[in-house]
Parts: sequence; C-alpha cells; structure tokens
Amino acid sequence: MKRPAISVLINNYNYARFVGRAIDSVLAQQAPDIEIIVVDDGSSDESCSILAAYGDRIKVLFQENQGQAAAINAAVQLSSGDILSFLDADDWWAPDKLSATSAAFHMNPQASLVYHRLQPALTDGSPVLKPIPRTLCSGDLSPRLTQSAGWWPFPMTSAIAVRRSAWDAAGDIPKQFRISADAWLVGIYPFLGDVAALPSPLGFYRIHNNTWYRPIDDAAMLRKRMAHWLAVVEATNIFLASRGLAERLHLADHYPYRIASAKLGGVDWRTRFKIAVEGLFFAGEPNLLRRVRDALRTAYNLPRLDRDAGVSEPAK
Repeated sequence: MKRPAISVLINNYNYARFVGRAIDSVLAQQAPDIEIIVVDDGSSDESCSILAAYGDRIKVLFQENQGQAAAINAAVQLSSGDILSFLDADDWWAPDKLSATSAAFHMNPQASLVYHRLQPALTDGSPVLKPIPRTLCSGDLSPRLTQSAGWWPFPMTSAIAVRRSAWDAAGDIPKQFRISADAWLVGIYPFLGDVAALPSPLGFYRIHNNTWYRPIDDAAMLRKRMAHWLAVVEATNIFLASRGLAERLHLADHYPYRIASAKLGGVDWRTRFKIAVEGLFFAGEPNLLRRVRDALRTAYNLPRLDRDAGVSEPAK
C-alpha cells in the first residue's frame, strides 16, 4: 500500500457533539494521501457510535483515559505519514489547511514544525475575536525561547504539524502533559529545526467551558498555571540536557509567570513599575509595538487579588 504523505491525528475525550465536524473537515481537505487516526481517550458519551459511523474512512483506537499526551502518542504509533498534523476533536479546519501545510514543509526542508493562525469560534461555530496568535514567528526560534523561558506567541494543537523525523528525534510527549500537550510541541520542536508560520487562519478554535481557561483568574487557577509553566520549563531542560544541547531555560525569564506571581503576592506601585519594565524587554513577544502596549496595559490593569475570597479585583 502507498504510504500516506500526511497523518491526521485527532484526540477525543467526551466530544461526541463536536468530533464529527472535526473529522468531516479532514475528509474535505484538498490534499491527497491522507490518513485519519482518532484516539478516543476513554469517552463516556456517544463518541463511540459517532466514530463507528465513519467505517473504514478513519482508523480508531479506544483506550482508557490517560490524558492528551498519551492519546497523541498512541495516534502517532498507529500512523505512517511523513507529516504529522494534530487536531483537537472540538476544533475543525479550512479545506486548504493540509495542502498549505505540506507546501510549507516542502519549501523548507529544515522545518521541524509548521503552524498557522486559528479563528476563535463560539460553541455554535460562529467566528468571534481576531485570529490567533497575533504575532507570527518563523525561522530558528531557539535563541528567543532560551531568553523567554520557552514562551513565544505559540499556536495551539489544532494549528500544529511536525515532521516525522523531528518526532522521532524528540520522542513521545511525556505523559505528565495530560492537558496542554501542545506545550511540549511548541517548546521542544523549535530546538530541533526551523519553524514555519502561515499567516492565514486555516482552522477554527472552539471556545467553550473547560478546566483550563477562565474569564477571571482566581488564586487556584493562577497557581495551576504557574505549576504548569514550571513543569514545562523543567521538562524542556531535561530534554535539552539529554540531547547534549547547551541551551537552558530559566523561570525568571518567564514573563507570564512573573505576572501571576505578582498577582498572588500583592501589587503596589513598585511592582507595577517592575512588571512594566520587564514587559518592555520580554523576548517572548517579538513585535515591538505589541510588546510596549501589552507591558503598559498589563502593569496599569494589574489586579489586586483577594486571596481569601479568590476573586480578582481590577486596579483603580
């Protein structure tokens, strides 16, 4: 049998109401030689019947719930394409996503990762807000990541594709990334080759309630995010050391971590000034105008956190 050029890897957990649109958007792609692999990570909803209806048009693996990293790793093991393209079950793609991704890899043989913007959409699929990420980064990003503790205007899972040879060099995603497995992809692969960014929003990111994003950052969520960022920095440094690479990340360079720490520690005018200055020189945002605007806005609007009630209060 002919080896597929692109393997599409969909991870699903209790998204029966969404996964059909994700799969249909792959079946509608303009690129040939595609295989679709769906790993269901222990869903308890109607996902099984939804997936079964696609027959032999997709490969499906059902496993006990182990988290996103384990689901993606299992999908890769079943795949055979030279390009691995990831899709969360609650998102979907534009018809030309895979053809544009494939072309970008062919144009840059040194690229380990190709990504594009995503258009945020509400639960019903209607577009909202501007495409993300705002700033695009291409080329050798390893110096930037070294200066920013791995933070950059990174894409999310459904916008990411990697070269299989890079996956083989990096190895499986550590299972500790039960959620936000894309943090491993965008944190490690820039050290293995170039990054290529496509400006068009070639996919849609569905906004709905989950366990990670909240409109207000209470103390518990801030601590959860800080623990995640710390774990990512530690995992990246372990990887770099194991591969004999000289770069190391330092949490002190992680601007979002510093902001969260300031919120938890209490904010006075000295803290606001320090946060503003750090933001002006933060290597994670390459766009100067955005960096200046975001630094000043963050410092000015930095909320006081009521740690007892766990509610953010806006600055006055």
